[in-house]
Amino acid sequence: MDKQVVISGSGLFTPAHTITNEELVASYNAYADHTNERFQSEIAAGEREPVPHSSAEFIEKASGITSRYIYAKTGALDIHRMRPLIPERGDDELSHQAEMAVDAAKKALAAAHKTPADIDAVIVACAYTERSYPAIAIEVQAELGIEGFGFDMLVACSAATFGMHRAYEMIKAGNAKAVLVINPELVSPQVNYTDRDSHFIFGDVATAVVIEDGANASAPDVYDILSTHAVTSYSNNIRSNFGYLSHVTDANPYSADMLFHQAGRKVFKEVCPMAAEHITAHLARHDYVPSDVSKWFLHQANINMNTLICKKLLGRMATEDEAPIVLNKFANTASAGSVIAFNLHQSKLQSQDVAILCSFGAGYSIGSLVLKKR
Repeated sequence: MDKQVVISGSGLFTPAHTITNEELVASYNAYADHTNERFQSEIAAGEREPVPHSSAEFIEKASGITSRYIYAKTGALDIHRMRPLIPERGDDELSHQAEMAVDAAKKALAAAHKTPADIDAVIVACAYTERSYPAIAIEVQAELGIEGFGFDMLVACSAATFGMHRAYEMIKAGNAKAVLVINPELVSPQVNYTDRDSHFIFGDVATAVVIEDGANASAPDVYDILSTHAVTSYSNNIRSNFGYLSHVTDANPYSADMLFHQAGRKVFKEVCPMAAEHITAHLARHDYVPSDVSKWFLHQANINMNTLICKKLLGRMATEDEAPIVLNKFANTASAGSVIAFNLHQSKLQSQDVAILCSFGAGYSIGSLVLKKR
Protein backbone atom coordinates (compact mmCIF):
# COMPACT_ATOMS: atom_id res chain seq x y z
CA MET A 1 0.00 0.00 0.00
CA ASP A 2 1.35 3.42 -0.98
CA LYS A 3 2.17 5.57 2.05
CA GLN A 4 0.41 8.90 2.51
CA VAL A 5 3.04 11.38 3.70
CA VAL A 6 1.89 14.26 5.90
CA ILE A 7 3.04 17.39 7.70
CA SER A 8 1.89 16.90 11.28
CA GLY A 9 3.58 19.76 13.15
CA SER A 10 5.53 22.98 12.73
CA GLY A 11 7.62 25.19 14.98
CA LEU A 12 8.93 28.75 14.88
CA PHE A 13 11.87 30.32 16.72
CA THR A 14 12.29 34.10 16.75
CA PRO A 15 15.32 35.87 18.25
CA ALA A 16 14.93 38.23 21.18
CA HIS A 17 15.99 41.31 19.18
CA THR A 18 14.38 43.28 16.37
CA ILE A 19 15.48 46.18 14.17
CA THR A 20 12.88 48.53 12.71
CA ASN A 21 13.28 50.32 9.40
CA GLU A 22 13.70 53.59 11.29
CA GLU A 23 16.57 52.20 13.38
CA LEU A 24 18.24 50.68 10.35
CA VAL A 25 17.97 53.87 8.28
CA ALA A 26 19.26 56.09 11.09
CA SER A 27 22.36 53.90 11.35
CA TYR A 28 22.83 53.59 7.59
CA ASN A 29 22.44 57.33 6.92
CA ALA A 30 24.90 58.13 9.71
CA TYR A 31 27.33 55.68 8.12
CA ALA A 32 26.78 57.34 4.73
CA ASP A 33 27.50 60.80 6.14
CA HIS A 34 30.59 59.55 7.96
CA THR A 35 31.92 57.79 4.86
CA ASN A 36 31.19 60.69 2.51
CA GLU A 37 32.96 63.10 4.86
CA ARG A 38 35.93 60.76 5.12
CA PHE A 39 36.30 60.54 1.33
CA GLN A 40 35.07 64.02 0.40
CA SER A 41 38.14 64.86 -1.68
CA GLU A 42 37.86 61.68 -3.78
CA ILE A 43 34.12 62.25 -4.21
CA ALA A 44 34.71 65.88 -5.28
CA ALA A 45 37.30 64.68 -7.81
CA GLY A 46 34.85 62.17 -9.28
CA GLU A 47 37.04 59.26 -8.21
CA ARG A 48 34.46 57.81 -5.85
CA GLU A 49 30.67 57.73 -5.73
CA PRO A 50 29.07 59.15 -2.59
CA VAL A 51 27.08 56.76 -0.41
CA PRO A 52 23.40 57.65 -0.96
CA HIS A 53 20.88 58.16 1.83
CA SER A 54 17.90 55.88 2.39
CA SER A 55 14.54 56.16 4.14
CA ALA A 56 12.10 53.92 5.96
CA GLU A 57 9.47 54.82 3.35
CA PHE A 58 11.76 53.68 0.51
CA ILE A 59 12.36 50.33 2.21
CA GLU A 60 8.67 49.66 2.85
CA LYS A 61 7.67 50.65 -0.68
CA ALA A 62 10.43 48.58 -2.28
CA SER A 63 9.93 45.47 -0.18
CA GLY A 64 6.94 45.60 2.16
CA ILE A 65 9.31 45.18 5.11
CA THR A 66 8.87 47.31 8.24
CA SER A 67 10.95 45.34 10.75
CA ARG A 68 13.07 42.21 11.12
CA TYR A 69 14.33 39.88 13.84
CA ILE A 70 18.08 39.69 14.41
CA TYR A 71 20.01 37.09 16.36
CA ALA A 72 22.60 39.55 17.66
CA LYS A 73 21.74 43.26 17.47
CA THR A 74 24.99 44.55 18.98
CA GLY A 75 27.26 45.87 16.25
CA ALA A 76 24.75 45.84 13.42
CA LEU A 77 23.86 49.52 13.91
CA ASP A 78 27.36 50.69 14.88
CA ILE A 79 28.56 52.89 12.00
CA HIS A 80 32.15 51.88 12.76
CA ARG A 81 31.31 48.17 12.48
CA MET A 82 28.10 47.67 10.41
CA ARG A 83 27.76 43.97 11.14
CA PRO A 84 26.40 41.95 14.07
CA LEU A 85 28.77 40.94 16.85
CA ILE A 86 28.21 37.23 17.49
CA PRO A 87 30.58 35.75 20.10
CA GLU A 88 32.55 32.73 18.96
CA ARG A 89 31.63 29.49 20.69
CA GLY A 90 33.95 26.64 21.56
CA ASP A 91 33.85 23.27 19.86
CA ASP A 92 32.24 21.76 22.95
CA GLU A 93 29.43 24.35 23.03
CA LEU A 94 26.17 24.18 21.12
CA SER A 95 26.54 26.21 17.92
CA HIS A 96 24.39 29.27 17.29
CA GLN A 97 22.45 27.64 14.46
CA ALA A 98 21.92 24.45 16.41
CA GLU A 99 20.52 26.49 19.29
CA MET A 100 18.02 28.13 16.95
CA ALA A 101 17.20 24.81 15.29
CA VAL A 102 16.61 22.94 18.55
CA ASP A 103 14.11 25.54 19.75
CA ALA A 104 12.05 25.34 16.53
CA ALA A 105 12.37 21.54 16.45
CA LYS A 106 11.02 21.10 19.98
CA LYS A 107 7.98 23.21 19.10
CA ALA A 108 7.36 21.20 15.92
CA LEU A 109 7.65 17.92 17.85
CA ALA A 110 5.15 19.15 20.44
CA ALA A 111 2.70 20.23 17.74
CA ALA A 112 3.02 16.84 16.03
CA HIS A 113 2.59 14.95 19.34
CA LYS A 114 5.99 13.32 18.77
CA THR A 115 9.07 12.71 20.88
CA PRO A 116 12.68 12.47 19.70
CA ALA A 117 12.32 8.69 19.86
CA ASP A 118 9.75 8.89 17.04
CA ILE A 119 12.13 10.66 14.63
CA ASP A 120 14.40 8.72 12.26
CA ALA A 121 16.19 11.56 10.47
CA VAL A 122 17.05 15.24 10.81
CA ILE A 123 17.55 17.53 7.82
CA VAL A 124 18.92 21.02 8.38
CA ALA A 125 18.09 22.91 5.19
CA CYS A 126 18.96 26.61 4.94
CA ALA A 127 20.79 29.27 2.96
CA TYR A 128 24.03 29.19 5.00
CA THR A 129 25.57 26.97 7.64
CA GLU A 130 28.10 28.44 10.03
CA ARG A 131 30.68 25.71 9.36
CA SER A 132 31.40 23.03 6.81
CA TYR A 133 31.39 20.05 9.16
CA PRO A 134 30.34 18.31 11.29
CA ALA A 135 26.83 18.90 9.97
CA ILE A 136 24.57 21.15 12.03
CA ALA A 137 21.89 18.47 11.57
CA ILE A 138 24.01 15.86 13.31
CA GLU A 139 24.67 18.30 16.16
CA VAL A 140 20.91 18.92 16.49
CA GLN A 141 20.27 15.18 16.31
CA ALA A 142 22.66 14.63 19.23
CA GLU A 143 21.24 17.52 21.27
CA LEU A 144 17.70 16.17 20.91
CA GLY A 145 18.71 12.55 21.48
CA ILE A 146 17.47 11.30 18.11
CA GLU A 147 18.76 8.03 16.73
CA GLY A 148 19.15 7.51 12.99
CA PHE A 149 20.90 10.05 10.80
CA GLY A 150 21.09 13.70 9.84
CA PHE A 151 22.54 15.90 7.12
CA ASP A 152 22.69 19.52 5.97
CA MET A 153 21.62 20.83 2.59
CA LEU A 154 21.97 24.32 1.07
CA VAL A 155 19.59 25.49 -1.65
CA ALA A 156 19.40 29.16 -0.71
CA CYS A 157 15.79 30.35 -0.43
CA SER A 158 14.40 27.01 -1.62
CA ALA A 159 16.24 24.97 1.02
CA ALA A 160 13.13 24.44 3.18
CA THR A 161 10.94 23.06 0.41
CA PHE A 162 13.77 20.99 -1.06
CA GLY A 163 14.40 19.56 2.42
CA MET A 164 10.73 18.65 2.73
CA HIS A 165 10.95 16.94 -0.65
CA ARG A 166 13.80 14.76 0.59
CA ALA A 167 11.83 13.88 3.73
CA TYR A 168 8.78 13.01 1.61
CA GLU A 169 10.88 10.72 -0.58
CA MET A 170 12.51 9.00 2.42
CA ILE A 171 9.13 8.16 3.90
CA LYS A 172 7.71 7.03 0.56
CA ALA A 173 10.74 4.74 0.13
CA GLY A 174 10.40 3.31 3.61
CA ASN A 175 13.75 4.67 4.79
CA ALA A 176 12.13 6.66 7.61
CA LYS A 177 8.79 6.89 9.36
CA ALA A 178 9.22 10.48 10.57
CA VAL A 179 11.67 13.24 9.64
CA LEU A 180 12.44 16.62 11.18
CA VAL A 181 13.16 19.30 8.58
CA ILE A 182 14.66 22.40 10.22
CA ASN A 183 15.56 25.78 8.72
CA PRO A 184 17.82 27.80 11.05
CA GLU A 185 18.17 30.91 8.92
CA LEU A 186 20.95 32.93 10.53
CA VAL A 187 21.31 35.28 7.57
CA SER A 188 22.35 38.57 9.19
CA PRO A 189 26.10 37.75 9.06
CA GLN A 190 25.84 37.76 5.25
CA VAL A 191 24.02 41.10 5.02
CA ASN A 192 25.95 44.07 3.69
CA TYR A 193 24.72 46.75 6.09
CA THR A 194 26.56 49.41 4.07
CA ASP A 195 24.60 48.76 0.86
CA ARG A 196 21.47 50.88 0.42
CA ASP A 197 19.78 48.36 -1.89
CA SER A 198 20.18 45.25 0.26
CA HIS A 199 20.90 46.20 3.89
CA PHE A 200 17.21 45.95 4.85
CA ILE A 201 16.27 42.67 3.18
CA PHE A 202 17.00 39.86 5.63
CA GLY A 203 15.98 38.79 9.12
CA ASP A 204 16.97 35.84 11.32
CA VAL A 205 14.58 33.05 12.31
CA ALA A 206 14.28 29.27 12.50
CA THR A 207 11.42 27.04 11.41
CA ALA A 208 10.84 23.31 11.62
CA VAL A 209 8.29 20.77 10.43
CA VAL A 210 7.64 17.13 11.22
CA ILE A 211 6.97 15.06 8.12
CA GLU A 212 5.79 11.50 8.70
CA ASP A 213 3.87 8.48 7.50
CA GLY A 214 0.24 9.56 7.73
CA ALA A 215 -0.73 6.23 9.24
CA ASN A 216 1.13 7.23 12.40
CA ALA A 217 -0.06 10.84 12.64
CA SER A 218 -1.95 11.75 15.81
CA ALA A 219 -1.77 15.56 15.83
CA PRO A 220 -4.96 17.64 15.72
CA ASP A 221 -3.95 19.34 12.46
CA VAL A 222 -2.53 17.09 9.73
CA TYR A 223 -1.82 17.99 6.10
CA ASP A 224 -1.54 15.38 3.37
CA ILE A 225 1.33 16.10 0.97
CA LEU A 226 -0.32 15.30 -2.36
CA SER A 227 2.92 15.80 -4.30
CA THR A 228 6.14 17.77 -4.58
CA HIS A 229 7.62 19.65 -7.52
CA ALA A 230 11.04 21.28 -8.01
CA VAL A 231 13.02 23.02 -10.72
CA THR A 232 16.37 24.80 -10.94
CA SER A 233 17.68 27.08 -13.67
CA TYR A 234 21.17 28.53 -13.30
CA SER A 235 21.42 32.29 -12.79
CA ASN A 236 24.02 34.70 -11.39
CA ASN A 237 21.43 37.31 -10.49
CA ILE A 238 21.40 36.32 -6.81
CA ARG A 239 24.80 35.45 -5.44
CA SER A 240 26.97 35.09 -2.35
CA ASN A 241 30.62 34.21 -3.06
CA PHE A 242 31.88 33.65 0.47
CA GLY A 243 33.71 30.33 0.70
CA TYR A 244 36.78 28.44 1.77
CA LEU A 245 38.67 29.18 -1.46
CA SER A 246 39.23 32.74 -0.24
CA HIS A 247 42.07 31.27 1.82
CA VAL A 248 43.97 30.26 -1.31
CA THR A 249 42.87 32.88 -3.84
CA ASP A 250 43.92 35.66 -1.44
CA ALA A 251 40.59 37.38 -2.11
CA ASN A 252 39.16 39.57 0.62
CA PRO A 253 36.71 37.19 2.35
CA TYR A 254 34.56 40.13 3.48
CA SER A 255 34.37 42.19 0.28
CA ALA A 256 30.95 43.18 -1.05
CA ASP A 257 30.76 40.35 -3.59
CA MET A 258 31.37 37.79 -0.82
CA LEU A 259 28.16 38.96 0.90
CA PHE A 260 24.62 38.68 -0.42
CA HIS A 261 24.07 40.70 -3.59
CA GLN A 262 21.54 40.58 -6.38
CA ALA A 263 20.32 42.21 -9.57
CA GLY A 264 16.91 42.90 -8.10
CA ARG A 265 15.07 44.08 -11.22
CA LYS A 266 16.24 41.07 -13.23
CA VAL A 267 15.23 38.71 -10.44
CA PHE A 268 11.77 40.25 -10.28
CA LYS A 269 11.30 40.11 -14.05
CA GLU A 270 12.50 36.53 -14.43
CA VAL A 271 11.36 34.75 -11.27
CA CYS A 272 7.74 35.96 -11.10
CA PRO A 273 6.56 34.32 -14.36
CA MET A 274 8.74 31.27 -13.65
CA ALA A 275 7.09 30.80 -10.23
CA ALA A 276 3.56 31.30 -11.58
CA GLU A 277 4.13 28.77 -14.36
CA HIS A 278 5.68 26.30 -11.92
CA ILE A 279 2.73 26.48 -9.52
CA THR A 280 0.14 26.23 -12.32
CA ALA A 281 1.83 23.12 -13.71
CA HIS A 282 2.06 21.54 -10.27
CA LEU A 283 -1.62 22.09 -9.55
CA ALA A 284 -2.55 20.67 -12.96
CA ARG A 285 -1.06 17.32 -11.95
CA HIS A 286 -4.05 17.02 -9.59
CA ASP A 287 -6.55 18.59 -11.99
CA TYR A 288 -6.58 21.70 -9.81
CA VAL A 289 -6.60 25.29 -11.00
CA PRO A 290 -5.47 28.27 -8.89
CA SER A 291 -9.03 29.07 -7.82
CA ASP A 292 -9.15 25.67 -6.07
CA VAL A 293 -6.42 26.77 -3.63
CA SER A 294 -7.57 28.11 -0.26
CA LYS A 295 -4.18 29.24 1.04
CA TRP A 296 -0.99 30.35 -0.69
CA PHE A 297 2.01 29.96 1.59
CA LEU A 298 4.53 31.69 -0.66
CA HIS A 299 8.19 32.57 -0.26
CA GLN A 300 8.46 35.89 1.59
CA ALA A 301 11.07 37.85 -0.35
CA ASN A 302 9.27 40.95 -1.55
CA ILE A 303 5.67 42.10 -1.32
CA ASN A 304 5.66 43.18 -4.96
CA MET A 305 6.81 39.73 -6.15
CA ASN A 306 4.09 37.97 -4.16
CA THR A 307 1.45 40.41 -5.38
CA LEU A 308 2.41 39.90 -9.03
CA ILE A 309 2.65 36.12 -8.77
CA CYS A 310 -0.79 35.88 -7.15
CA LYS A 311 -2.22 38.20 -9.79
CA LYS A 312 -0.80 36.01 -12.55
CA LEU A 313 -2.28 32.92 -10.90
CA LEU A 314 -5.69 34.25 -9.88
CA GLY A 315 -6.23 37.02 -12.42
CA ARG A 316 -6.79 39.40 -9.52
CA MET A 317 -5.19 40.59 -6.30
CA ALA A 318 -5.09 37.92 -3.60
CA THR A 319 -6.51 38.83 -0.22
CA GLU A 320 -4.36 38.81 2.91
CA ASP A 321 -6.36 35.79 4.08
CA GLU A 322 -5.65 33.87 0.86
CA ALA A 323 -1.94 34.70 0.62
CA PRO A 324 -0.64 35.62 4.08
CA ILE A 325 2.24 38.09 4.20
CA VAL A 326 4.71 37.83 7.08
CA LEU A 327 7.70 39.66 5.62
CA ASN A 328 6.51 43.01 6.99
CA LYS A 329 7.42 41.77 10.48
CA PHE A 330 10.03 39.12 9.69
CA ALA A 331 11.63 40.50 6.48
CA ASN A 332 13.07 38.00 4.01
CA THR A 333 14.10 34.99 6.09
CA ALA A 334 15.59 33.04 3.17
CA SER A 335 14.03 29.57 2.98
CA ALA A 336 11.97 29.92 6.17
CA GLY A 337 9.46 32.51 4.89
CA SER A 338 6.85 30.18 3.41
CA VAL A 339 7.10 27.93 6.49
CA ILE A 340 6.53 30.94 8.79
CA ALA A 341 3.39 31.77 6.80
CA PHE A 342 2.27 28.14 7.13
CA ASN A 343 3.04 28.02 10.84
CA LEU A 344 1.13 31.21 11.63
CA HIS A 345 -1.85 30.76 9.32
CA GLN A 346 -2.45 27.02 8.70
CA SER A 347 -4.99 26.80 11.52
CA LYS A 348 -7.46 28.74 9.37
CA LEU A 349 -7.66 25.90 6.86
CA GLN A 350 -10.74 23.66 6.99
CA SER A 351 -10.86 19.93 6.34
CA GLN A 352 -10.24 19.14 2.63
CA ASP A 353 -8.95 22.64 1.89
CA VAL A 354 -6.08 22.71 -0.62
CA ALA A 355 -2.96 24.81 -0.04
CA ILE A 356 0.33 25.48 -1.81
CA LEU A 357 3.63 25.90 0.02
CA CYS A 358 6.17 27.33 -2.41
CA SER A 359 9.65 28.84 -2.35
CA PHE A 360 11.66 30.60 -5.04
CA GLY A 361 15.11 32.07 -4.94
CA ALA A 362 18.77 31.91 -5.84
CA GLY A 363 19.82 29.29 -8.29
CA TYR A 364 17.22 30.02 -9.64
CA SER A 365 15.41 27.38 -7.61
CA ILE A 366 11.71 26.77 -7.06
CA GLY A 367 10.17 24.12 -4.83
CA SER A 368 6.52 23.48 -4.02
CA LEU A 369 4.22 21.12 -2.15
CA VAL A 370 0.49 20.68 -2.75
CA LEU A 371 -1.19 20.13 0.60
CA LYS A 372 -4.68 19.08 1.66
CA LYS A 373 -5.91 19.35 5.23
CA ARG A 374 -7.38 16.19 6.65
